[in-house]
Amino acid sequence: MISPASVHEKPMENLRSQIVGVNQSVPLLDQSLVTYVNLDNAASTPAFQRVQDKVDDMMTWYSSVHRGSGMKSLVSTHLYDEAREVVLKFVGADPATQCVIFTKNTSESINRLAAIYPFQPGDMVLTTQMEHHSNDLPWRAHARVLYAGLNPDGSLDLNDLADKLKAHAGQIKLVAVTGASNVSGFINPIHEIAELAHRYGARIFVDCAQLFPHRAVDMEPETSPRHLDFIAFSAHKVYAPFGTGALVGPTAFFDQFEPDHRGGGTIEIVTLDSVMWTEAPERHEAGSPNVIGAVALAESLRVLSEVGMDAVAAHEAELTRYALGKFSAIPGLRLYGSTDPAHVTERVGVIPLEMENLSHGKVAAILSFEGGVGVRDGCFCAHPYVLRLMHITEEEFRAHQERVRHHDRSDLPGLVRVSFGCYNDFSDVDRAAEMFERITRGDYRGKYVVDKAHGTYFPQGFDPRTVCEFCGL
Repeated sequence: MISPASVHEKPMENLRSQIVGVNQSVPLLDQSLVTYVNLDNAASTPAFQRVQDKVDDMMTWYSSVHRGSGMKSLVSTHLYDEAREVVLKFVGADPATQCVIFTKNTSESINRLAAIYPFQPGDMVLTTQMEHHSNDLPWRAHARVLYAGLNPDGSLDLNDLADKLKAHAGQIKLVAVTGASNVSGFINPIHEIAELAHRYGARIFVDCAQLFPHRAVDMEPETSPRHLDFIAFSAHKVYAPFGTGALVGPTAFFDQFEPDHRGGGTIEIVTLDSVMWTEAPERHEAGSPNVIGAVALAESLRVLSEVGMDAVAAHEAELTRYALGKFSAIPGLRLYGSTDPAHVTERVGVIPLEMENLSHGKVAAILSFEGGVGVRDGCFCAHPYVLRLMHITEEEFRAHQERVRHHDRSDLPGLVRVSFGCYNDFSDVDRAAEMFERITRGDYRGKYVVDKAHGTYFPQGFDPRTVCEFCGL
């Protein structure tokens, strides 16, 4: 195991100080206060201080964008349009041929693309068994979906993906794959998959929600067989949680189709019997856009550009290596996915685990109420993948499904997920490891009860209003 002292962390230490709320104290069950440790970054990240400052400054200038002649409108329009340029540059896209459509989040981006994609009867989408629901369910509504298989450790079986592409060449119109799993952290070889997709006449869409905060994403020139046709990501996972997502793809493609959301901003001229739609990206951005969110996203990307995504990836690799060593040494703690510290560069900092003879929900509750450590538990919006990793049989799943029908989620299978942001450090891992060790020894004081309807655990007598009062909210 590499010692924390052996890692040159200065740039990342500076970045840690630029995280809003990084030193926030939270109350524990014993009435003491402790600095909160956020290890739930795969769900959502806090804001960079520069992002918050930019938003605060922007609020004094906020106005409606496009077609406004007032000074505030002109400033807001410039910053909104500039945000598109920042995104395109960050992902290596060509502004002459590609555009950014701002959405609410990755899920909306995927639904937007699925709704306008020119599928015909019999057309197929090839995705994988490791996808977030958001990169599965939207495609089911518009085409037949095939699923590439997985290797025993939960990584993508690239041979199976290639075989399915070859077997259904001409029918598979789109390959939709995650850049990195939000469950196991595995990074998929997206450019290799793109080359395969193009070889067999399909386009590729990459769900970059989980990859984007951890690795550089380069769409590559459209002349390259390895280029990415479409990508989507969410700002709330990249230190700008102000309600924005982005869908990036060829402008000419988006100009071919009428928008699935219609209204102000999407048109040039409307009469009582005709509509002239405007060009992309505005064609697909109905209504008043989230100007503040777009400006926040652009600022977060500027911060990450200055730090360098290679530095972010290197820091995360050492942090993940350290965590795997600490967690694997704890009796009764089982890690899933890749557990080999030698392969940390092939994954992002997401570690799924379970504790022997203890519900994932109870483990997460104890971590929070008695350690001030925030994690995620459950199936992480990827039920098929988690059930496969846990070897849940079809019979067991049917039994769980029946209980859910009766509003009982108290015994649903799931895992605990530790996930890192660019600002986490070795002391955060140490706090989590210490708590895991305490839990395995039964060294916790609360009596935890489960809310059957939601499957969530709380210490007996807990009242969320007391926490809100402590926070002044």
